[in-house]
Amino acid sequence: MQSLIGTGVALVTPFKKDFSIDIEALHRIVNFSIDGGVEYLVVMGTTAENATLTQAEKELVITTVIEVNNGRLPLVLGVGGNNTMQIIEELKTRDFSAFEAILSVSPYYNKPTQEGIYQHFKAIAEVSPVPVILYNVPGRTSSNMLPSTVIRLANEFDNIVAIKEAAGDMAQALQLIKNAPKDFLVISGDDMIALPIVLAGGAGVISVIGQGFPKEFSEMIRLGLNRKVNEAFKIQYFLSECIDMIFEQGNPAGIKHVFEVLGIAHNTVRLPLVSVDESLAERLDKFVKAALK
Repeated sequence: MQSLIGTGVALVTPFKKDFSIDIEALHRIVNFSIDGGVEYLVVMGTTAENATLTQAEKELVITTVIEVNNGRLPLVLGVGGNNTMQIIEELKTRDFSAFEAILSVSPYYNKPTQEGIYQHFKAIAEVSPVPVILYNVPGRTSSNMLPSTVIRLANEFDNIVAIKEAAGDMAQALQLIKNAPKDFLVISGDDMIALPIVLAGGAGVISVIGQGFPKEFSEMIRLGLNRKVNEAFKIQYFLSECIDMIFEQGNPAGIKHVFEVLGIAHNTVRLPLVSVDESLAERLDKFVKAALK
C-alpha cells in the first residue's frame, strides 16, 4: 500500500485546562501535520489517550479529524484492544469510508500465547472491511508478537498489509523485513530507530514526534527511503535529544508540552497521566525554542 509509505503521525487528543476536548487545537494539530508534509494521519491510536475518552468523545475526535483533513491525506483508525468480540462488533458496524486502514494493537493485559494472538487477528482480518495494520508494542501489552506469528498472519490474510513494530528491537525488525511477503510493510513504531529501520528496508514510521516536527521528521524519512543517508542522519542527530525527552515522562505528556511551546495546544493530559515536571519542561522549552530559530 503506497499510501502507507513514509511518515504517519499518531495524533494526540488536545485538552483544554478543564480537561475537555479542545477542538480548535485539534484543528491546528491536524493542519500543522499536513502542512509539514507527513504522508498520513493515525486517529485514535494509543497516543490519543483513547483509554480515557468516552465513546462520545472518541466520535467527536474522529469526526473532527475527518472534517479538517477533508480528503487531503489518507487516514488510519485505531481499532484494537483486548476484547476480540468487541472489536469485531465495531468492525461490523462502523462506517470506514473515510479510512484507508485500521491499526490494531496486540491484546494487552490478557497476555495471550502466540496462538491466541494469531486467532485474535485472524478473527479481525475475517471481518475487517479495510486493510489491517498490526501493532506490536510489548512495553505496553506485556507480550511480544513474534516475527513468526506476524509472518504467518501476513501470508494467510491478504488484508493484513503491515505491522507497526514498536518492540524497540532492531534484530526483530530485521527479521520481519527479511522474511515478510513482498508487499507487506514493516513500519517503525519507535521514533528513535525509524531511520535505521527504513534504511534496512522498512516502509516508514507511525510517529509521535512527527506531529511536533512534521517538516523535519517526514523529510528525514523521505531521505532515508531515497538512500540519502548522510542528509537523513543529520536530521536524526538533531532530533534525537528531543525524541528521548518526549518519552522520558510518558507519552503523550512530552509531545503535548512541545505543542504548548509551539502555541498549538495546551500540555494538559488526563489522569492517570500527569504533565511533565518543571525540569523536563525547561529542557523541552530550550530545545524547541532553539529549533525555531
